[in-house]
Amino acid sequence: MPGEAATIVVVEDDHNISDLVDLYLRRDGFRVIQAANGEAGLAAVARERPRLVILDVGLPGGMDGIEVCRRLRQAGDVPVLMLTARDAEVDRVLGLEMGADDYVTKPFSPRELVARVKAILRRAEGPVREVDVVSIGPLEVDRGRREVRLDGVVVALATREFDLLSHLAENAGLVLSRRQLLDSVWGPDWYGDERTVDVHIRQLRKKLGEDLPLATIWGVGYRLG
Repeated sequence: MPGEAATIVVVEDDHNISDLVDLYLRRDGFRVIQAANGEAGLAAVARERPRLVILDVGLPGGMDGIEVCRRLRQAGDVPVLMLTARDAEVDRVLGLEMGADDYVTKPFSPRELVARVKAILRRAEGPVREVDVVSIGPLEVDRGRREVRLDGVVVALATREFDLLSHLAENAGLVLSRRQLLDSVWGPDWYGDERTVDVHIRQLRKKLGEDLPLATIWGVGYRLG
């Protein structure tokens, strides 16, 4: 990785797991800061201003990973990759609804984790396109600044939410299936439940309200504009 190493904060109470993640990330040139609980994780993010946070759902104490993710989203838009040992769909959905960009279920391959990290960072720092701003009614998607404005007011979105809305805006008027959205926004190597798209669509509607011209085409997919 050219230039200064990208900092990643790993919030995980199992030292064996956090040390393993640390090892593989450092091998790929990242700078890693470890934290063993939610309070320490939030303090590390505020202090280090990392490019990404890896966050365990099942943290000890009074602040679990879902709450940490919620507070991170209130404070900014740093990408978040969640780790969970739980099989229940509700835990994954809650994490995504709080603004997580992706999740990995334990046990996981360290190489897969590093690949997910790189993919998230590529999406977050993708090249500026020739047309930087797409306007659809009161909605403006500024891909150069990675900002979304509604009636001129900036609306804070998670990294994946922005990428999804940007792709829909780039293809305004076209109906895109869940599979097409997953391949374009999450990447062809991503695997998981297609309903992940629905969760992010719900979040976009919640944050942008009735002015968002996003239609559900039942049995097919979604269309913006």
